Amino acid sequence: MLGGAAKGTFARLDQDEASFELYYKPLQDFVKEKNLDGLDLDVEEEMSLSGIIRLIDRLKADFGEDFLITLAPVATALIFDDPRCNLSGFSYEALEVMRGNKIAWYNTQFYCGWGDMSNTNNFDQIMAHGYPANKIVIGLVTNPKNGNGWISHDVLQEVLINLKARYPNFGGIMGWEYFNSLPGGCKTPWKWAANMTHYIRSDISIDSAQIFAMLRSSEQSANSEIDSHLENEAPMPNSFEYISDIDEV
Repeated sequence: MLGGAAKGTFARLDQDEASFELYYKPLQDFVKEKNLDGLDLDVEEEMSLSGIIRLIDRLKADFGEDFLITLAPVATALIFDDPRCNLSGFSYEALEVMRGNKIAWYNTQFYCGWGDMSNTNNFDQIMAHGYPANKIVIGLVTNPKNGNGWISHDVLQEVLINLKARYPNFGGIMGWEYFNSLPGGCKTPWKWAANMTHYIRSDISIDSAQIFAMLRSSEQSANSEIDSHLENEAPMPNSFEYISDIDEV
């Protein structure tokens, strides 16, 4: 992910050509160094339509048409033509028309006051604006500690079943964020993903042994990628509190 609540990320990439090249180069080098197969562009500050198009075009030109580009708009930005409802500045409807063929999907934030998934209303409104259902991934907070807009699983299950019946090919679900996802919390966050899979893909059977095997494999892979030049691990913070962007609105 590039951006999020990191002001200046996209402002620096939305200037003249010389400034763009100056700040694009470290991003380009990082993608090459880590051999990334895509980037999620989470634009949470003012950016021009021409600026985001230039960035998308350049990433595709440098890394090929198979390089995945996703964006992470708040849900209201896909519904209302109102700058107060859009953290990104540019029109996503215009972007979809002009560069939709280069955007794999939208990790849409239905939380922190920018959308609601306690019913299907907001998703229906997005569909009314012509976005393909298969490109709208529903973003949810996985724990009430992670931001406003938490929806209990009993309510969410019913909503997702209804949504699946109406839009069988909708894009899926993403969570903010994984490490403390309920119901398992920090010890077994994967239970959240298992629940979401069950709600929208009841035909798939998932057992805990399979999950643990996948987690062990993932952990081994991650450990093998640890930067060798680092001598010591960074200290763990004593405590951590989220600052939700809804508090700034």
